[in-house]
Amino acid sequence: MRVRRLKKHPAALEISAFLNLIVVLVPFLLSTAVFTRLAVMDMSLPAQNGPGAEQLQVDKLQLEVVIRPDALEVGDRIGGLIQRIPNTASGPDVAALNQLVRQIKLKFPEQRDASVLAEPDTSYDRLVKVMDAVRSAHSMDGTHLVRAELFPDIAIGDAPVRPR
Repeated sequence: MRVRRLKKHPAALEISAFLNLIVVLVPFLLSTAVFTRLAVMDMSLPAQNGPGAEQLQVDKLQLEVVIRPDALEVGDRIGGLIQRIPNTASGPDVAALNQLVRQIKLKFPEQRDASVLAEPDTSYDRLVKVMDAVRSAHSMDGTHLVRAELFPDIAIGDAPVRPR
């Protein structure tokens, strides 16, 4: 007995509707994409307080700025506290901090690194303002704005716990 079979043609894949969607969707997505420019700042962690060769170099400054809720404490890791700057009504007194850091830079012109130590509840905005005040200074020279580099290599860490 003879078996009759249907002739099967290979099925054609219909992708023209998908291609139309892609042709419309790609320019739309490209035109609405937000292109952002990111600024990246290299940072490092502060060195440990353990004994070492750096601890013996008394003439080298290891500048530390500790952000407290009520003040900024500027000091040297080896020499101790240099100055305590109380906060103003609007937050940390970054202008006074910048003036003090300028004076320190005059004494140590080759020094480039500093540590900014913040307590756990310090806001990001406060941390950035303090870092900007330590990193550079701006002044007017006639009609030109002059930017001076102070301590651009900033390390961020946790503030030491205050004794109660």
